[in-house]
Amino acid sequence: MRIYTKSGDKGTTSLVYGQRIPKNDLRVEAYGTCDEANSMIGLAMSHLQTSSFANKDEVNEAFHKIQTILFHVGAELATPEGKEVKWKLTDEDIKDLEHTIDKWDASLEPLKNFILPGGHPAGATLHCARTVIRRAERCAVAIEHVNPLVLAYLNRLSDFLFVAARYINNGLGEQEKTLHEGS
Repeated sequence: MRIYTKSGDKGTTSLVYGQRIPKNDLRVEAYGTCDEANSMIGLAMSHLQTSSFANKDEVNEAFHKIQTILFHVGAELATPEGKEVKWKLTDEDIKDLEHTIDKWDASLEPLKNFILPGGHPAGATLHCARTVIRRAERCAVAIEHVNPLVLAYLNRLSDFLFVAARYINNGLGEQEKTLHEGS
């Protein structure tokens, strides 16, 4: 199979089941933004390859699952209304995120101030991924008849990424920076 098809050379792309739509369609923007976030998560995980901290294996496993689910969320957003989605999100997928958020957050200092994105390259990249997921969520909200679980998952995933960035930064001994005094 060749990587290039030339079928998008005139500004259209195919959804699942072959329907052609403009590349600037909200659906394309939504699933493309999920793909962008997934790549950011992959970059964050690559920053952890040479790092060592407690629960690193748990973090890697959690993100492997999330990257897989996020790939499927993109596929669901790329499936036209009225067509069968081959893989569907479940309430359990959202509960898994919530469980991990609660577990990791319990090990962190409670927030008393806004923190600035940064820290270890993995943590900083997860903060970036969080903002990309927020954009994906905004795009998905604008699509008519989107699965409500997709919206809930994207919303919860942004919370997860925030906590995960803090958790990883903490595990690697990175101090969080708060807003500048007087701000």
